[in-house]
Amino acid sequence: MRAMWKGTVAFGLVAIPINLYAATENKGVTLRQVHEADGGRIQYKRYCSVEDAEVPYAEIAKGYELDDGRMVVLTDAELSSLPLPTQKTIDVLEFVPLAAIDPLFFDKAYYLEPQKSAVKPYVLLRDALHKSGHVAIAKVALRQREVLAVLRVHADVLTMSTMLWPDEVRTPDFSFLQQDPPQVREQELTMAGQLIDSLAEPVFEPDRYQDSYRQALENLIDAKIEGDEVATPPGAEPTAEVVDLISALQASVKAAGKAKTPAPKARSTRKPAEKPVEKPAEKKVPAKRRSSRSA
Repeated sequence: MRAMWKGTVAFGLVAIPINLYAATENKGVTLRQVHEADGGRIQYKRYCSVEDAEVPYAEIAKGYELDDGRMVVLTDAELSSLPLPTQKTIDVLEFVPLAAIDPLFFDKAYYLEPQKSAVKPYVLLRDALHKSGHVAIAKVALRQREVLAVLRVHADVLTMSTMLWPDEVRTPDFSFLQQDPPQVREQELTMAGQLIDSLAEPVFEPDRYQDSYRQALENLIDAKIEGDEVATPPGAEPTAEVVDLISALQASVKAAGKAKTPAPKARSTRKPAEKPVEKPAEKKVPAKRRSSRSA
């Protein structure tokens, strides 16, 4: 991994120089926009609508558009002159329980690596955080933008998750919230609780799940590369409108129970005294392996 940012974690009077790394990566298959007729890539040019001409990258600045259409031009020099005290510092502000933070506020995740001279204070903060059961709320500036962040411990490493500001989280404004809520019967609530219990797990194991769409897309690409016939999979059956809620819940609980119950092993009908007749070993023909592409 390559460090994308270098700075300092300010923990009281303790300064911990760190390197910042992106903790996640996009594994989706990258697709380009192309001309369907010949596969030619579609290109976009930096074009000035006033001069009716292409503009070199060096002449591009940032602008803020007013309501009347006028543009306020901001140069890189002007933006760099703005006061940004957290530009090279992750400033710890307070400590709170992780459960006190709504996941809706989380944005991107990063790993924090201590620089060579800061391993001991790094481990001190890591172990103290882990022992306290709290996470640290901090402020930091990334890409000329100040954000809130959460510092916590994951796999013996300090991680940082940037957060949205409160005014960046939209307030749900749906008409049904203004209406009288429908009456939910106790039997329906009980069945819904049973469905939750039947699907409940003690811990979240992300390795149990996979990206089925990405796998299907990679298989489609491999098939077209090798010139194979591309079969169109059957479409998913449309979900029927729920008319009888109790019946739907009962069927869901029953289906969830079957999915969790392992199939019983088939009993052998062979008598103990009998021995299976050994057949000559068949020569196995190795199957043709298809090359796969990673995203």
